[in-house]
Amino acid sequence: IIHGLRPRGDGSYIDCTVGAGGHAVGLLEASGPQGKLLGLDVDPRALEMTQGRLASFGPRVQLVRASYRRLAVVLADQGWGQVEGILLDLGYSSMQIEDPARGFSFLEDGPLDMRFDPTGPVTAGDLVNGLAESELADILYRYGEERQSRRIAKAIIAARPIESTHQLAALVKRVSSTRQHRHHPATRTFQALRIAVNEELESLELFLPQAVAALAPGGRLAVISFH
Repeated sequence: IIHGLRPRGDGSYIDCTVGAGGHAVGLLEASGPQGKLLGLDVDPRALEMTQGRLASFGPRVQLVRASYRRLAVVLADQGWGQVEGILLDLGYSSMQIEDPARGFSFLEDGPLDMRFDPTGPVTAGDLVNGLAESELADILYRYGEERQSRRIAKAIIAARPIESTHQLAALVKRVSSTRQHRHHPATRTFQALRIAVNEELESLELFLPQAVAALAPGGRLAVISFH
């Protein structure tokens, strides 16, 4: 990422999903001593951790709790003009998936949440227990490329209410075909629900034109996708 963005000593950079600050540290070190960075994230826990991690960079760093889909508004509010580089790292972080209370993983039992922003209006449980069978199947197929989406959706409807990650994962495993799986049979279902809960594709569509407009001539945009 650092090689691709090629930060320079007087450049301005945006990490649109700053997370635990790993990429931010790299950008700040590579653009020192005058380069500056604006970090965005909707997860308050991530921002709290990152604030401590980046404290040594002082006023070169600004952190804002906001979604990358609001990039233009944030830039205006913070008084930033065009920048030399923008980074967007899609998907969840290890910090999020390792916390059972966040509901991203079926490795540990937890609530069906999956929100990057813990104040968001919709949880995975809301989708699993509230959508019609056809709507749920469409989400599994569109966002998870799950070929057995209809079968899984039908089983979910019959088993409602489903309240935990283990309960959902066990159900998907039980109703999936016996063909060999490279990953756990529920992997695609969990991916699809996470993307739907956080409106990831819709946010990306809103973000891209804003990012292009925010780049100075010769500026670079890096987008990483980890499902």
